[in-house]
Amino acid sequence: MDAALGRLLVSVLCLLAAAAEPAAAAARAFFVFGDSLVDNGNNNYLLTTARADAPPYGIDFPTHRATGRFSNGLNIPDIISEHLGAEPALPYLSPELRGVKLLVGANFASAGVGILNDTGIQFVNIIRIGDQLQYFQEYQRKLRALIGEEQAAQLVSQALVLITLGGNDFVNNYYLVPMSVRSRQYALPDYVRFLVSEYRNILSRLYELGARKVIVTGTGPIGCVPAELAMRSPNGECVAELMRAVTLFNPQLVDMVRGLNRAIGADVFVTANTMRMNFDYINNPQRFGFTNVQVACCGQGPYNGIGLCTPASNVCANRDVFAFWDAFHPTERASRIIVDQFMHGNTDYMHPMNLSTILAMDREGL
Repeated sequence: MDAALGRLLVSVLCLLAAAAEPAAAAARAFFVFGDSLVDNGNNNYLLTTARADAPPYGIDFPTHRATGRFSNGLNIPDIISEHLGAEPALPYLSPELRGVKLLVGANFASAGVGILNDTGIQFVNIIRIGDQLQYFQEYQRKLRALIGEEQAAQLVSQALVLITLGGNDFVNNYYLVPMSVRSRQYALPDYVRFLVSEYRNILSRLYELGARKVIVTGTGPIGCVPAELAMRSPNGECVAELMRAVTLFNPQLVDMVRGLNRAIGADVFVTANTMRMNFDYINNPQRFGFTNVQVACCGQGPYNGIGLCTPASNVCANRDVFAFWDAFHPTERASRIIVDQFMHGNTDYMHPMNLSTILAMDREGL
């Protein structure tokens, strides 16, 4: 009888341990919102021109296939997932995102979107940021059905969130064409203030939906990308007007995030100085092993910055020595340099703390 009771107790303990697994997985969940810099395939499921589902995209991905990531291989969320010790979160529109896969998190990002709803209208069918947030609500309903309301709320509150917006509001809105609607409506300083105000509403909504650890990236050096060099730079120097937009936007974004944290009473939002992260290797390519920080690896025309990256494009033989994969997006190697600063950068790069500190605090229950 004692032996039978012992076996019963062991079985109960095993069941309890199994039941606890979703809670343990909850601390590792990862949610991604934003644009093509962080989209890992949602646009594959949409009728849109903003897609990366054909070669040579994915040429260095583990499967050597195009996945919808705007990269030769892994992108920034994938590399963050490596640091989390987790598999990449699936695109929200993927039919594979069901059951236990929900515990990993979800990627809601969609190439072409911006802070504003009219950004990226030329791409027609994309998941605008308001829709991404609605999908986040829908995701949470699925999660509650899977693991219950209490554990679902815990998973979301302990998850890491990444949001990347802003670049398209300049290159695919304000500066898309001469005398665009927004440029006629706003002088640049007023447009930047408008963007930051709208971004605050987006971040506040994320907080309302349960996000408690959110990395907010600034806008990178959009005046230095191959597309803008090809279209606007007569001498290969970064386009001054676009760089002016960035230098106006990023400090105001940081100030807004700090104010939002003060209003909440906690450091929920962490800003990532992606401008500086990119400029480190653009200004000193040799230090990082790059031989080219102006020409895209894949493309055509000046700087390989004209048109799309397609099977007919020029493609460099060694992607590791190029900072840009296509006209707008970094190579996997450049993304790894950026994520390294996410993980370990000082407060000049990550404010008020880096990702390693966030993860250490999570482990200590702080």
